[in-house]
Amino acid sequence: MNIKKKSPSVRVLEKHLGESLSFGLRLSSLRKSEGETLESFAKKLSISRQHLNDIEKGRKSVSPERAARFARILGFSEDRFIQLAFQDQLVQAGLKFKVHVS
Repeated sequence: MNIKKKSPSVRVLEKHLGESLSFGLRLSSLRKSEGETLESFAKKLSISRQHLNDIEKGRKSVSPERAARFARILGFSEDRFIQLAFQDQLVQAGLKFKVHVS
């Protein structure tokens, strides 16, 4: 089995946050690192401020298609965003699997 190790930056972020990186935490950290408000970041993603807040807080999940669209809008590779979206769905279902996208 080929298990991909977490990057050093993900390990540092998870240590700082005190929890595993989720799709919502990824968006939140990107938004904050760019110094953007919920409103401006939501507008960039073409979603409401409340919807973005719900995603960041883990109250709403996103589809892999939407994760890919967000990645393209923000200028990141789609694979990590899709991986986090799938992983969140497994966590919400209570399944202890790890997703690897390549």
